[in-house]
Amino acid sequence: MDSEIQLISDGDGLAVIGSPTAVERFLVSEGLPSKDLGLQRLAPALSAAAGAVQAGFEIAANSGRWVKLTRESAQLVDKYGLRTSSKTGFSSGVLKGNNGQIRGFVEFARGPGPLLTNPAFLAGAAGIMAQLAMQQAMDEITNYLATIDEKVDDVLRAQKDAVLADMIGVDFVIEEAMTVREHVGRVSEVTWSKVQATSMIIARTQAYALRQLDALAEKVEHKAKIGDLAKTSKEAESKVQEWLAVLARCTQLQDAIAVLELDRVLDASPEELDRHRLALKAARQNRLERISRSTEHLMARMNAAAGTANTKVLLHPTASRTVVHSSNHVATAVVDFQGRLGIERGRQSLEARRWVDAAAEVRDKVLETGTAGVDAARRVGNETFDRARSVTDKLSSGIAERALRRRGDDEERDEKG
Repeated sequence: MDSEIQLISDGDGLAVIGSPTAVERFLVSEGLPSKDLGLQRLAPALSAAAGAVQAGFEIAANSGRWVKLTRESAQLVDKYGLRTSSKTGFSSGVLKGNNGQIRGFVEFARGPGPLLTNPAFLAGAAGIMAQLAMQQAMDEITNYLATIDEKVDDVLRAQKDAVLADMIGVDFVIEEAMTVREHVGRVSEVTWSKVQATSMIIARTQAYALRQLDALAEKVEHKAKIGDLAKTSKEAESKVQEWLAVLARCTQLQDAIAVLELDRVLDASPEELDRHRLALKAARQNRLERISRSTEHLMARMNAAAGTANTKVLLHPTASRTVVHSSNHVATAVVDFQGRLGIERGRQSLEARRWVDAAAEVRDKVLETGTAGVDAARRVGNETFDRARSVTDKLSSGIAERALRRRGDDEERDEKG
């Protein structure tokens, strides 16, 4: 029926499938931005599957759009009562338009639509949805790299490390493969052969960047003197943003490889696509968890440094302010980075955001206490100077008085003599 649409959610995105008119009406009624799902790419993969002819007709007759799941769009799963399958893990359902109106879609209760009952189609659609989610994540990282003070390319060019130089070459190879994919519509064996060995280089670069962040954290941790701590914190402030940019670029390139890999599996072994999609998702989550642990460790060390600085602000107001400022700067950079990579969904990022607020509070306290400390020091200095001057005056007065007495005694002896 032209008024029917089918919804599929994998937790990261929502696929809206149906006639072009019905899909457009639904998206307009919900006010959702979307991207083309590219269902036509599934036709070759379904050619050998059971019911392929029927599925092919349905794909040709339908349009598919993809919506990124945000807090607002995720509410559609509850709003329309989509059901989660224990076998596939997808939330899905069929909606029916109400008298052709833009608004008024209602749940269509006759059961799943024909496409939703085709395992090959579901696996293929899930693979494409995963690709669109990763491309969306890549766009987020591109926006992140455009907003930081130094572009990652500038950072990489400034480095002399062979590990980072290798990643620049990988960047060119993957960018070329993505361009070919965009023009051809698939990833051939020739294209895949150019990029399949690049994962090791990216992994090595990511590990190197994480070690650099860990080294900065340890350096901050082992500084006891407030002057050394201020110097080390300032160094961390300048270096952390650079290594976060490298990590962001690594994640972006890994997502690009995953997009190419899913295309290759869809062509070569479509029956393995769903398992491969889940494996790539798990691998990506593991990478993000490693990055999260390293950045959280760094923030904890900077937090401890700010606490140490706050206890010594009276004696070292300038150095203490430097430490707290650097710690707050690092925390803000890390939380922004985590948010762009999607790490903020976890518990640790919530704590990280609380830490930023706490760091700001500590900073304000240090500034306030530091000012009071300077004033107190000035008062103590003035009082000490006044006391010293008073003592000096008294001492000078006493010396002068004794000198006058001695002079008078000498004159008296002379007169008697």
